[in-house]
Amino acid sequence: MGMSMLHPQSEEDLDAAAKGESYTRGTSHIVWASITAIVVVTVAAVLYIYMGQKPPAATGEILSIWTHSMHDESPGYDAAGVAMPQETNDHILVFTRVRIHNQGKIPLYLIHTFANATLSDGIHTSYAAMRTEYNQVFLAYPKLAAWRDTPLAPDLTLDPGQTVEGTIITSFRVSRQQWDARKDLTFGFGFRYQPVLTLTPKVPIVEH
Repeated sequence: MGMSMLHPQSEEDLDAAAKGESYTRGTSHIVWASITAIVVVTVAAVLYIYMGQKPPAATGEILSIWTHSMHDESPGYDAAGVAMPQETNDHILVFTRVRIHNQGKIPLYLIHTFANATLSDGIHTSYAAMRTEYNQVFLAYPKLAAWRDTPLAPDLTLDPGQTVEGTIITSFRVSRQQWDARKDLTFGFGFRYQPVLTLTPKVPIVEH
């Protein structure tokens, strides 16, 4: 009688085969999980780079800057004529004419405007005067009237493709010497739901 070519496997062989199949299946799952993770990370990186390269909604330019030094001294006595320590107050008024352009496809809503001056003791921030305060500056200091200009509305709305120009006034409580020793000066324009537009002047700062 002839022997069959299909020999029955022992229990040890069957266990080894089962373990090998299980190992192969586990390895397959790990490989696919790794591939999926790599794809997800790659897509996230591409989206991050794309979002980072997205052009800003607004662009702008500093057209001109001029400053005026103010030095105030108290009279050294109160309303009743009683002597009191005299106080001095130095500050710099900064008049900045800017141009802002909406290059996006949706309206932009300006919510605040400010200037940052980096001095020897750190960064000093001044928010732009509101429309009523803008007018009060020229009422309080008539000699500045010659440089009065159209103010930039602090709450303006920029439609897609629209460009506006106007002047903002900021003030820093520093002396002329401290101001002249500044290390940097930038202007920020905050729009609702948008990153702050930061502009660095490329024009000379003129003193009046």
